[in-house]
Amino acid sequence: MSNKSTIETERKYGIVLFGATSFVGQLVAAYLHTFLNGDLKEAKQKNNSESLSWAIAGRNENKLNQLKKDLGNLELSIIIADIEDADSLQNLAAQAQVIISTVGPYLKYGEPLIKACAETGTDYVDLTGEAIFIKDMLDKYQQSAKESGARIINSCGFDSLPSDLGVLFTQQCAQKKYDEYCDTINMRVKAAKGGLSGGTVSSMATIFEEIGKNKSLRKQLSNPYLLNDDKNRPDVRQDNVVMPQWDEKNQRWVAPFIMASINTRIVHRSNQLRDYEYGHDFKYDEAIWLPAGLKGRILSYGMTMGIAGFAATMMFKPTRDLLNDHVLPKPGDGPAKKERDNGYFDLRFFGKTKNKHQVLTKVTGDKDPGYGSTCQMLAQSALCLLLDISKDDIAGGFWTPAAAMGEPLITRLEQYAGINFVDLSA
Repeated sequence: MSNKSTIETERKYGIVLFGATSFVGQLVAAYLHTFLNGDLKEAKQKNNSESLSWAIAGRNENKLNQLKKDLGNLELSIIIADIEDADSLQNLAAQAQVIISTVGPYLKYGEPLIKACAETGTDYVDLTGEAIFIKDMLDKYQQSAKESGARIINSCGFDSLPSDLGVLFTQQCAQKKYDEYCDTINMRVKAAKGGLSGGTVSSMATIFEEIGKNKSLRKQLSNPYLLNDDKNRPDVRQDNVVMPQWDEKNQRWVAPFIMASINTRIVHRSNQLRDYEYGHDFKYDEAIWLPAGLKGRILSYGMTMGIAGFAATMMFKPTRDLLNDHVLPKPGDGPAKKERDNGYFDLRFFGKTKNKHQVLTKVTGDKDPGYGSTCQMLAQSALCLLLDISKDDIAGGFWTPAAAMGEPLITRLEQYAGINFVDLSA
C-alpha cells in the first residue's frame, strides 16, 4: 500500500522521536539518522517524495543538543515537550505525522502523549509491553482516535512484534499450503541472547507494583482477551504455560516466558481486528525451550521460581525499594554496543490446522532482542505507517502491528532490520 499523500501534508515533520535521550531513544535516533541518510533514498523514490524531515523531542534541551552533536547531525530539529505540560504535547503532536514514543514506564508516563495524538489525528507507535496500560488507553481514547484519524499502534518492539507478525506469517503459510488457517499455534523461544536495561526492569516493576496496589488488576491480566473490545470476543480457554513442563514431542523442558502475558493479548487482538481470520476458537501460547535431562529440569524450575519471586518482591514497597536501590539496573542503563551487536533471538511457531496439517516457521533477529533489534523494529514500524499504509485503508483507532501493517512491515523488517521470517515446513 502506498501513502504518498501523507508525506505531502502540511505537517512539518514526517516523524518525531519523543524521549530521544532515553537509552532506547538514543538507539532509535542513531538508527534513524543512519537509515534516513542512506536506505530511505529508495523509499523516497518509490513514494515520489523529495524529502522526509524528522525531529527529536524531549524536555531537556541540553541533552537533546548533545544528542544532535553525537549524531553529527546539526541540522536535526529539536522540539521541547514535557509530559507534565499538555500544551507542549499538543504542539508536538500537531507538527508530526507519526510520533515514536520511548518514554516509559508507560503506565506512569504514557497517557498524556497518547491523549494528544488521539486529539490531533497524529499517528503513534511505541514499544510498551504493559497490557493494562494498552487496555486503559483503548477504553479512554479509542473513540477520539477514530474521529481524528490517529492510528495508535502499541508494542512495536520485541514486545510484541515478532510474536504478532510471526503468527500472521505462520497463518499465511498455512492458508497458502492447505487453504485453511491454524486453529492452534505454540510459540517457543528456541534461543535468545541479550542484556536487560533499567527501562525494561522499571516497566516490569511498575506492572507488579500496580497489581500489588489494586488486586482487581490480577483478574484483568489473567484474561487472555483483555484487549479484545468487541461484543463477540471468544471465550475459549487458553493453555498458558505457567509451570515447568516436559515437551514430549520435541524432547525438551519448557518454562514460562515472561513476555507471554503481553504477546498473547496482542495476538488475540490482531485476530479480532482481522475479523477473526484465525477463527473464534484459535488458541495460542508461548514458552521458553530448555534442554532435556536434569539440566533442563533444573533450569525450568529455576526460571519459574525466579519470575514468581520477582513478581512477589515488586508487589510490596519495602522489598521493591530494596531491589530498586541496590540490585536492579537504573533507568537509562543498558547493554553495551558489543553486547547488543552480539545478541540474537530465534522463535519457533508450531501451527496445526483443524485437519491436522502441521506448519513450522521461525522468526529470527541478528541483534540483542530488547535493544539492538527493538530500536530497528520500532523505527521501521513508524516508517511503514508513514510511507506504506494509507489512511484510506487503515483508519483511525487503536491497532496492532499485524492488523495495521502486516505484510508491508514484514518486508521492511527483512530488508532493513535483520529480522527473518522462514517457513521451515516448505
